Amino acid sequence: MGRDITEEIDQEDEHQGMYLTFELANEYYGVWIGYVTEIIGILPFTEVPELPDYVRGIFNLRGRIIPLMDMRLRFQKEFVEYDERSCVIVIDVEENTVGLIVDSVSEVISFEDADVIQQPMLSSGISNQFIKSIGKVKNEVKLLIDCDKLLSNQEIEILENEKEED
Repeated sequence: MGRDITEEIDQEDEHQGMYLTFELANEYYGVWIGYVTEIIGILPFTEVPELPDYVRGIFNLRGRIIPLMDMRLRFQKEFVEYDERSCVIVIDVEENTVGLIVDSVSEVISFEDADVIQQPMLSSGISNQFIKSIGKVKNEVKLLIDCDKLLSNQEIEILENEKEED
């Protein structure tokens, strides 16, 4: 039998202000811990034609075919070769699993409501569409990502077709 809905709500509340933070080009970002399924090293991947440069390809994770997105490229930053600190944050958003390549993972931070600025007023740069809010920690800020906006509907459709072909 399925899980009790109150159990699911309790688990969501338990993780409400918690974010896994990571580094990209000396800037810090956070992804809500409820999306994160695991953190792994860079695995071999296969490039897929006709996808944007930031979708590096697909990889096999224990029998599951998962798209791999380079967050530096997604945020229009300079590409750097992957090293021993580079890793993949595997997230589940709605019914899609995606691997996010980041420079390094930092820590899990719990933000109080007072420490989160919702709908930040940033310039209208294209990369700002991915920022859901800003978290304040001591004298630093962490840009909190809106994971629902990382892949466009067209990209999801192409990736779904790739999974079906494999």
